[in-house]
Amino acid sequence: MAEESDLEKTEAPSPRRLEQAREEGQVPQSRELSTFLVMIAGVAGLWVMGQWVAGRFLGVIRRGLSFERPEAFDGTAMLATFSHLFSDALLTLLPLFLVLLVAAVAAPILLGGTVFSPKVLQADFTRLDPLKGFERMFSVHGLAEMVKAILKSILVGGIGAWAIWREKDHLFALMREPLETGMPDFAGTILFSSLLVVTSLGLLALIDVPFQLWQYHSKLKMSKEELKQEMKEQEGDPQIKARIRAMQREMARRRMMEAVPKADVVVTNPTHYAVALKYDSEQMGAPVVVAKGLNLVAMRIRELAKEHQVPILEAPPLARALYTHCELEQAIPATLYTAVAEVMAYVFQLNHWLAAGGLPPEPPADLPVPPDLDPAATAAAPT
Repeated sequence: MAEESDLEKTEAPSPRRLEQAREEGQVPQSRELSTFLVMIAGVAGLWVMGQWVAGRFLGVIRRGLSFERPEAFDGTAMLATFSHLFSDALLTLLPLFLVLLVAAVAAPILLGGTVFSPKVLQADFTRLDPLKGFERMFSVHGLAEMVKAILKSILVGGIGAWAIWREKDHLFALMREPLETGMPDFAGTILFSSLLVVTSLGLLALIDVPFQLWQYHSKLKMSKEELKQEMKEQEGDPQIKARIRAMQREMARRRMMEAVPKADVVVTNPTHYAVALKYDSEQMGAPVVVAKGLNLVAMRIRELAKEHQVPILEAPPLARALYTHCELEQAIPATLYTAVAEVMAYVFQLNHWLAAGGLPPEPPADLPVPPDLDPAATAAAPT
């Protein structure tokens, strides 16, 4: 049961899933919204430019119906006249065509935003498969679209038929009106009827847009397993990331241990802490921590120091302060300069004694470590 629930697409699509769908050209679309916007733009354009368009077309009709007798027998002249009239008619309709073009482009942008997907332009020969074509035609989506088209035809056709029936007497009366008054009157009748049809299309768009959005997001729904897999792809598999972190820690520990033989001194607790310091006056402004560790790691640092004859100094407060407040490959803080300077002076004296002999130097005692840098002192302080 758990596996079945994981495979069910019950989860909302993730932002990544929506972005991938947009990259493939899959965006919510509503034919009803496109039709409504184009129609309302056309009606508005006729409303604003109707008188101007009617006047222009009236002039075109007059010029087309009036010509001299010789022109009727001159094909070249008739063709030139027709070309001129066609150009005037096209220029008259051009502003309206531009308005319709803007509306047609704005409809998908309003619903799905601006999308440019080269994948949509690629040839997909599977669409030419007649079997799949029949499957799309008789699928649930195809039947739903067919029912929707029939209902739309009934609604729009019914309103159009009612508008024509309502204006039938007016339309017959137009036949007896002069052309100058009949054309504007006829344009007003057409405009009113178109407005009724557009209103019905607007109702269809109000129903279709939420349905298309719901259907679009339903198709992109994801199962719980798909969400987990996507999270792994984006953020990485937790097990792999843990393994990588473990390998990184191991590599860092190995590099740290390789630096112990090159250290100048190892400061210990003596058993729980071990910090290896190195100082090069020509390349460093202050001593640098090259290795540090607790318990088993501290023991390994001490063993390497003994194997390579690196001096070991027991200074518990300083060891704890260095371990707590210093990072690897970083210089020690200024508050520990004095204490570490005494340690480095002791190391210098120790190396000189090993080389020249004489009396061995005394290890420094009571190093000046600020109490607020020593975790043990801070924990023991009264609150």
